[in-house]
Amino acid sequence: MDEPVRDDVLDERIHRADLDDLVRLVDDRTASRDWPGLLRTRDRCAAAVATGRQLWPVATLAEYRLALWAPDEWCARVLDEESGRFTIGPLSEVAAMHHTWTGLSRLIGDGPTATYVAHERALRGEEIPDDDLARLAPVIDIPASLASWEPSYALARYDDEGVHIDRPMPPVTLTDVTLPAVDTAKRVDDDDTALAFGQLLETWTERSNGRAEAICVEGDHLDAIAHLGPQSARLAEITTGDAIGLLAWAGASGGAHGRRRGAAIGRFGAWWLLAAITDLGEDWPPSPDALGDAAGGLRWWAWDAHEPDGGWRVRLVASSVDDGLSWVFSADDVE
Repeated sequence: MDEPVRDDVLDERIHRADLDDLVRLVDDRTASRDWPGLLRTRDRCAAAVATGRQLWPVATLAEYRLALWAPDEWCARVLDEESGRFTIGPLSEVAAMHHTWTGLSRLIGDGPTATYVAHERALRGEEIPDDDLARLAPVIDIPASLASWEPSYALARYDDEGVHIDRPMPPVTLTDVTLPAVDTAKRVDDDDTALAFGQLLETWTERSNGRAEAICVEGDHLDAIAHLGPQSARLAEITTGDAIGLLAWAGASGGAHGRRRGAAIGRFGAWWLLAAITDLGEDWPPSPDALGDAAGGLRWWAWDAHEPDGGWRVRLVASSVDDGLSWVFSADDVE
């Protein structure tokens, strides 16, 4: 093992503000599992920012590596309410890759970050005790355990190269359809659903180059698509689970240029949107059974307007046969 870098040498490198040299130091301390040294590197680079030295990328990288690879006691040191502001994803999600709630819960308190860690771990299959959830900050006020009607959500994979996640839409064959005239169906004001969809995609629209729109009509799914204005469309019916999974993926992501928000936030946003569509948002949070039953009364389609496949895109339409209403959802972001 190489000789550890002394703190006076670290301070000299910080004084020079040599980013390349400091990034190599972070790599070396990660490789040698020098967690105390990596934490000191984070702390001193973060402190140097106040002196005008722009070393926040080094501090951010050190935080990320501690959350990803360090043992529980060192990982927990960066799971606070201040760390991780500039990491590629929330440290609660990064830590959930290789750590357990059982190992971290006694070390990270009861604040919002702890709540996110608990929900991220639940999404990865760990059972979180009800007593633990009851004492945590209520920043995600839906159950941590998955309901029987929920899909297996797409989860991010973090490594030293960054974050990787697959778009969770199964292969479907889209079929050309003829759209009706716009005036065959009346547009309905549904501010709750529009707000919920806007909040779900806010990172795309506010931190990147995206746009998002939701429209409700009295009519069927084709009427809803027509109100968005495409000249032609293709669609395929999908399951409710597939639709929820795509919505949660979109809400968890940062789009093309924004910072990823995490799977726990994406799932929460999908619940909120479902509750808005099914009029269960007034008494929040809805019971899982009630929301599942209401969601089961919806039919969903994936659609497009003959755009090339791929990219940061959501094209969904839902219909409620009982209410005679349909909602079309469209969101795009570009690199």
